[in-house]
Amino acid sequence: MNKQQRRSIIAGLVGLALVVTACGSDQGATEETDTSTAQADQTTMPGAEIPALVGGEVFVTGSSTVEPIAVLVGEFADEMSGGDLAVTVEGPGTGDGFKKFCAGEADVSNASREIKDEEAASCAEAGIEFIELAVAIDGLTVATSPNNTAVTCLDTAALYALIGPESEGFGSWADANALLTELGSTSGPLPDAPLTITGPGPESGTYDSFVEFAIKSIAGDRGTEDTTRTDYTQSANDNLIVEGIEGSDTSLGWVGYAFYEAEQDRMKALEVDKGDGCVAPTAETIADGSYPFSRTLYMYVSVAALADNPAVGSYIDLVLSEQGLAKVSEAGYVALGADALAATQQAWTDAKA
Repeated sequence: MNKQQRRSIIAGLVGLALVVTACGSDQGATEETDTSTAQADQTTMPGAEIPALVGGEVFVTGSSTVEPIAVLVGEFADEMSGGDLAVTVEGPGTGDGFKKFCAGEADVSNASREIKDEEAASCAEAGIEFIELAVAIDGLTVATSPNNTAVTCLDTAALYALIGPESEGFGSWADANALLTELGSTSGPLPDAPLTITGPGPESGTYDSFVEFAIKSIAGDRGTEDTTRTDYTQSANDNLIVEGIEGSDTSLGWVGYAFYEAEQDRMKALEVDKGDGCVAPTAETIADGSYPFSRTLYMYVSVAALADNPAVGSYIDLVLSEQGLAKVSEAGYVALGADALAATQQAWTDAKA
């Protein structure tokens, strides 16, 4: 799939619940914790034969970051099944997805982070058991406009100074310079230019990941709340975040790598320095873990839905098939490493036993 095709798919997700489908066979990929086998491209892995496709309906909710993968697999499934297996995919965000999932309102919940303890407890209270399946690797991408030539790399101290809880009210990049210096950042001085921030809100797993990567440690040391500033444009829709980043010459925001990759002629990814020098997000640096904001993407499958609805099993079989795993790179993400993929496939085999 070329960039224009991927851009069309991602753009087509704006405010849309897509009805798609499922089936499959087995393949390999890359993950940040498996650098010995990591690679940007998919590698064919041996696996069990895919069972006969079962028709029915499947509802997938959760992460808008994982949504493009789920949609692409579903579209392929629709083609393979002649429309017999219909999968509805929506992307309200990881947190909001888990709310539906733990209320028994969804068969599968996509997530751009692991389920939180309180979310798992909510599922347990409702009697919802689940299977956690790693499906891909993403590089959370901090981005600005290509016109913002004054900024090319930010360390985590600078990100905290610009977006953390102590930056409330900062209207210029330069407003963060005093805090940035206090924190010992090497990214300054920042330019005296309007600071226009667009990013996900707290319902998003991408928000949680950013806080974990850039805010939490420094906030803990300073005794502040591990959260972002609140006075920026927030959206659960990655496409609207992209529009915000593209809409200002001195913008700042963060999205999943696929959304940046599809728009990289109109967005500039900032390199990130977490103590080992500035590293740009690429398929290679995300795969080998050298990009410090690499993270695993997940699908959570309801055990009850798997037992009661054979279509759910057919859909996940396809997600983990050779054809399904190929959709990871088509969507713009990085494949799991061989060991991580084997663990996911084993977890799925055990769940179906």
